[in-house]
Formats: sequence, C-alpha cells, structure tokens
Amino acid sequence: MMKKCKITVLKKTFDKELAEEYGAVGLTSCPMLKEGQVFYADYACPEGFCNEAWKAIYQYVFALSHGAGNGVFYYGDWIRKPGVAICSCNDGLRPVIFKIEATDEESKINYNPIQ
Repeated sequence: MMKKCKITVLKKTFDKELAEEYGAVGLTSCPMLKEGQVFYADYACPEGFCNEAWKAIYQYVFALSHGAGNGVFYYGDWIRKPGVAICSCNDGLRPVIFKIEATDEESKINYNPIQ
C-alpha cells in the first residue's frame, strides 16, 4: 500500500553573485515557501506547494511512498538515514532544499479511477 511522505522545507538559498549577473532586478529568495513549512504528499502535488519544486522532487516522493529507501538510496553513498531523501528545486539562482521522509500513514486516493 502506498504511504504518505512528509516534505519539510529545510533551507531557502540565494546565490547573490549569479543573481546579480543573471537575475531580474529585485530578485530575492523564493517567495513561495518558508523554512520549516511541512507538506504531506504521495502521488500528487500538495496544495500550496510550488509546482516547479514538485517537478524536481516528485520522483523521490513517489519512490519513498512505495517503500524505496527503506534501505538507503543508491549505494549508501548519499543519505545514510533510511526512508529519507534530501532534494532541492531546480531554481539555479534561489534553490529551496527539502527533506522528504517516508511515513506510516496510508495514502488514500481521492478520486474514482476509471475502470
């Protein structure tokens, strides 16, 4: 059975040097999310979560919600804690870093699949 994952916004970053060279005037760190914010997800982007960030991390949410990472990801040379992934969105000027954790909470589909 699919489980929900807890997504925590760990850190918002801002590359001032790159932003000065390439960014729009007045660009700041990500305005969409706040450090410490928590979301729960499984197969779909949680409400209020940045769609671009979701595209960057959804494969880890999907994998963890299906039991991957109960050991460790890859060959044990990335994350040492089972059931956890540390990922970031793909904004090169102001990436946001997330912790994704598998939970024991069962996921419930909120629509009727077409048979």
